Amino acid sequence: MRKLNQIIVHCSYTPPSMDIGAETIKDWHVNGNGWDDIGYHYVITRDGKVEKGRDLDTPGAHVRGHNDDSIGICLVGGMTEDKEHSDSNFTHWQWDALDALLNDLEGRLGRLDIAGHREFDSSKDCPCFDVRAWRAEP
Repeated sequence: MRKLNQIIVHCSYTPPSMDIGAETIKDWHVNGNGWDDIGYHYVITRDGKVEKGRDLDTPGAHVRGHNDDSIGICLVGGMTEDKEHSDSNFTHWQWDALDALLNDLEGRLGRLDIAGHREFDSSKDCPCFDVRAWRAEP
């Protein structure tokens, strides 16, 4: 197992009506970007289903300079329906699934730093909410 230090949360930057999953994102990454696989380790669909992406032993392709020691999680959504703005429009199923997945990963792997993509790239709003503040809420 590779040394993991952090979990980085992303969004697919898609409108709420675009109900996609890991296979669609993999297609974008492989056929659109020319990568060999999906960039994320997990994708959480609008109904809260956690879908596997890359194997945890394989570095992701989700944050330049931080892939070797991190796990990438992508929430489907994050854009207004009119595609004009970012929006933290995730479903309660997604919030519950993200919380459960983070707890499971830390239970198996130990305490990890949990952050949002935007903390590593100020030009991005991804995942459209402050991950650290959300995680700190009681």
